[in-house]
Amino acid sequence: MSLVKRRADYSPCAPASNGADGAAGSPGADRADAGTSVAKALDARVPAEMAGLRLDQAAARLFQSYSRSRLQDWIKQDLVTVDGRTARARDPVWEGECIRIVALASASDGEDSAQNIALSVLFEDGDLLVVDKPAGLVVHPGNGNPDGTLLNALLHHQANLAALPRAGIVHRLDKDTSGLLVVAKTLTAQTSLVRQLQARSVQRDYLAIVVGSPRTDGRIEAPVGRHPVVRTRMAVVASGRPAMTHYRKLRSGSGWSLLHCKLETGRTHQIRVHLTSIGHPVVGDPVYLRKASAHALPIVAQAFPRQALHATRLALIHPTTGMQMTWDSSLPADMQGLLDILETDATGH
Repeated sequence: MSLVKRRADYSPCAPASNGADGAAGSPGADRADAGTSVAKALDARVPAEMAGLRLDQAAARLFQSYSRSRLQDWIKQDLVTVDGRTARARDPVWEGECIRIVALASASDGEDSAQNIALSVLFEDGDLLVVDKPAGLVVHPGNGNPDGTLLNALLHHQANLAALPRAGIVHRLDKDTSGLLVVAKTLTAQTSLVRQLQARSVQRDYLAIVVGSPRTDGRIEAPVGRHPVVRTRMAVVASGRPAMTHYRKLRSGSGWSLLHCKLETGRTHQIRVHLTSIGHPVVGDPVYLRKASAHALPIVAQAFPRQALHATRLALIHPTTGMQMTWDSSLPADMQGLLDILETDATGH
């Protein structure tokens, strides 16, 4: 999303109730047509009980359809004013002052292009899109992957996603991890999903084929952060962010196990790092599986070309209806094929 400062007529705010959005604009203004720009103007007057709060704190309470991080970004870009003046996030606001937000989301000036890349869509309505990502597909452009990503595919699938930050993507899977991802189709839905992720109420379950066999089911609670030496890797480090993974053994054989993993948090490489930390790295992991550990695997598992990790279940609250929704994805053909061979070797049939 491109945010552009624009001039505005700072008229007096309508009285705002505590915790409610004061929106100037028609319902559905957070949707865009392809190739157009969408102006979203919001204003609200600071009530007595918020007097003295930081601008970003007051804005987060008054405009609850938007995450605090998004509001802070708009403040930094001078898209938020207090009584017609730009202000810093840490500046206090006072009773009766008018906080006004004017953001312009352009669907035509972004650098990311729409590309005709096949998508496996499990669910779609006016608010959400759930896709089953194949292994090998990068989620969004970055260093070394300027295009050919899920984001580019989404822009081809529905052009107006260009009006949303990261085309509505709210969480990611590693390039070589397959499985379920949810994408928001409106700003309101995106904010709801971000807040659900922050509240840890989104259920994300994975299947992993790992080295060895854990003695018991368990929980790994260990902070994950950048490796102190190899900065392209993650590791369990004291300075990392809190992270928790539950795991349960489903099947096992000589040198391997199939685990069901459930995330409480969503740190980068979390499952891969956590399982490695307890001595059970994911089969095929090019970053965390050491050669010494790989040698304990059957030959077919040693040759598996990617991390054997699949996002198998996703459950969340629908942003509009409030209903609990759940989607499941079976193991992809490569992981299922590996598992079949491992189980055949284990039984001798």
